[in-house]
Amino acid sequence: SGFSSIGHMEPMSRGRHHIGHCKEGEEFIQNVFQVLSQIFTGKEKSNLAICWLQYEISKVIQCLQAKKKKKLKAQGRKSKKLAKNFLKAPDNRNNLSLWKLYAYLEWLLGNSEDSRKVFDTALCTAGTAGLRSAQLCSLSLLYAQLELELQDSAAGALACPALHILTQLAENGPYVPCTGQLLPLSVLRARRAYEHALQECFSTTPLPDHERLHDAEHLVNLAGCYALFQYLTVGIDAAVLIYAQASEKLEVSGSQKCENTGENFGILKFPSALEAVTLLHTNLLRFHMKISVYPLNPLREALTEALKRFPSNQSLWRSYIHIQRKSHSASKARRFFDSVTRSANSLEPWLFAIQAEQMRKKLTEEVQRADVGEIHCTIPETGLTNRIVALFEHAVQSENGTHCPLLWRMYLNFMV
Repeated sequence: SGFSSIGHMEPMSRGRHHIGHCKEGEEFIQNVFQVLSQIFTGKEKSNLAICWLQYEISKVIQCLQAKKKKKLKAQGRKSKKLAKNFLKAPDNRNNLSLWKLYAYLEWLLGNSEDSRKVFDTALCTAGTAGLRSAQLCSLSLLYAQLELELQDSAAGALACPALHILTQLAENGPYVPCTGQLLPLSVLRARRAYEHALQECFSTTPLPDHERLHDAEHLVNLAGCYALFQYLTVGIDAAVLIYAQASEKLEVSGSQKCENTGENFGILKFPSALEAVTLLHTNLLRFHMKISVYPLNPLREALTEALKRFPSNQSLWRSYIHIQRKSHSASKARRFFDSVTRSANSLEPWLFAIQAEQMRKKLTEEVQRADVGEIHCTIPETGLTNRIVALFEHAVQSENGTHCPLLWRMYLNFMV
């Protein structure tokens, strides 16, 4: 909400020296975690460990974004020590979510070989539940995604480590680390297993609430694994089809629940799963566009549909702004922002609409002032300035905007 950490506000121009937590805020947060870890036991303690490790990873990501190598090294050492201590606890030894976070942490720190060892160890000790285990699917999906990102193209899929991981998962047997090329027969067997598992997931009868939620998470991870498998073996269109089927199933499940009980269950629970499927879908399209020639329209359509439904999802907005920057015409994006800000109560559409215009203004000014240093051009670009002020005015008049310190500070900063 505009506060970067406890008892401390940062200057608006977030240069790389300002990113990070202040000492007092950081001490407070660490104390909270320390005290709670002594109070909680069993499942709650494991869940707290997951939150703590996620928080540590967020700090590592901040250091990476700020390109602070020294700080990254120190932060990495602290975070790794914490992760190892968590995994030494008897309750956590088989906790795949913690193993997954530890492996991800190693990957972020640039230790890809160590990360692979952690992933392989976790998969080897996870048993043979295969596609029936939501946690195992989630672990394999992250591992495959990270391996795929190292690939320059989707060619040579049979030798791709990502495909090996996804095929091993479908075999429901003990995991064997990647050694070389896969046999086409293994790929065919894996595809059949995925199809069968997904159909089984689609046809499950309605369960009690907490089990339904677990089922929805399982469906997300399973669909993600199968779509990535199809992407590597068949192509992008086959992968998109899987996401479409999963989204349809989650929509139907959510609306059925609402009709049967009159509860708002579909709105509360399933969109988190539906949102996750949408994110996987759009991220895969973005990745595919990065490594090969592919039209922009499918991604633009997927993002606009998703943002109408989830107007407060920041990752989707960031992707939308990223693709719109490549377009020379701002009118379509402006119409879209206008329609979403009218219908949504959340503040994110306003903030991102302002950011998009500010980026456009910066780009225009850079072009106009090229090769003349700081001398302002003779024809100032007032249209964009007036537009941004109007957006700020409308945003601070909305119910949420009035109470958002970040929005007011951005407005003041812009006016200065």
